Amino acid sequence: MKQSITLDMIREAAEALKGVAERTPIVTSRQLGENLLMKSENLQKTGSFKLRGAFNKIRTLTDEEASRGVIACSAGNHAQGVALSASRLGIRSVICMPEGAPVLKVEATRSYGAEVVLVPGGYDDAAREAARLAEEKGYTFAHPFNDPYVIAGQGTIGLEILEQVPDAEQILVPIGGGGLVSGIGAAIKQLRPNVRVIGVQAETVPSMFVSRRNGEITTVRDRATIADGIHVLTPGDLTFALTERYVDDIVTVSEDEIAAAIVALLEGPKTVAEGAGATGVAAFLFEKVDTSLKTVAVVSGGNVDITTLSRIITKGLQKFGRIARLTTKLADRAGSLAKLLALVTESGANILNIEHEREDAKAEVNSCVVTLTLETRDRDHIRSIRAAMRGQGYPLFD
Repeated sequence: MKQSITLDMIREAAEALKGVAERTPIVTSRQLGENLLMKSENLQKTGSFKLRGAFNKIRTLTDEEASRGVIACSAGNHAQGVALSASRLGIRSVICMPEGAPVLKVEATRSYGAEVVLVPGGYDDAAREAARLAEEKGYTFAHPFNDPYVIAGQGTIGLEILEQVPDAEQILVPIGGGGLVSGIGAAIKQLRPNVRVIGVQAETVPSMFVSRRNGEITTVRDRATIADGIHVLTPGDLTFALTERYVDDIVTVSEDEIAAAIVALLEGPKTVAEGAGATGVAAFLFEKVDTSLKTVAVVSGGNVDITTLSRIITKGLQKFGRIARLTTKLADRAGSLAKLLALVTESGANILNIEHEREDAKAEVNSCVVTLTLETRDRDHIRSIRAAMRGQGYPLFD
């Protein structure tokens, strides 16, 4: 396998992608910060950057390989990229996806003409099944990240960023297996070596972050993350080597920080981002990177289920202090609840929900436990409400 991604490879990919992939826009938002710009790959065809690398890989198949078909494994975005690319080129595609992949991504993959095989477990289980089927059926395996043609295709984003934001000082890129950051890093560093390239990974599954810290490819334990697009437990050998060469640093962001970034993107530039796509913005908003630099965050995808988005919005609002849940105890007699609600209302909070429990371990026989869900302005507002409640003798429970 080639261990270098040349500018010629990336430029050749850019030429091949004309008329296939969109040149996605750069978006700004005063609410998110004057130094932050977003490269909107969530507006790419299929809703993700993955089309770039998938098409660049599949176009290189020989006639014999094309006749046998192509297979891939993916949590969703690479799947759609491969499916659409194969359909455009008249090639059969089979996609192995984790059975827990978002329904939106599964159905979208089928709509682009692929046969979908749902595999119990996570991405790595899907990868093993794809490798087995490739050997059994003779399909060509289109790896989602550990392939030079895929990486070169993703590198075309780096070329576009430098053309669109020539004075960029820092690029924030989501990391799962490392294909996106490797391609962008290769393009940026070979043209503008002084521009910082920072990878951003979910702290629940920080495989590349841990691998860099250990100085070798490391598999991390499987944990849930809302950033399903970068839910990869083991980096590739090629992407690890390229990341070591071209990426200045890797930082991690929490689930709450990712959710908050999704909310900030919705409220500010009115951008829908999936969990993986919002990680770069999260790193900037929560100051995991130098925010004084002119920064471009790659919003890598926008394929998120509406039901999942609803839960994420609630979590993000809680992180910003826009929603609070406060639990207290009060005497179980007429007027007690009204008195509490009057206090909260006077504080300027909007009451969204009330849970009233008489039979609770925290409550004595003549008292009850009340949990209030409040719409609040920010964390300072929540602190003032808590202080007011304590000042009136209401205990607060975690």
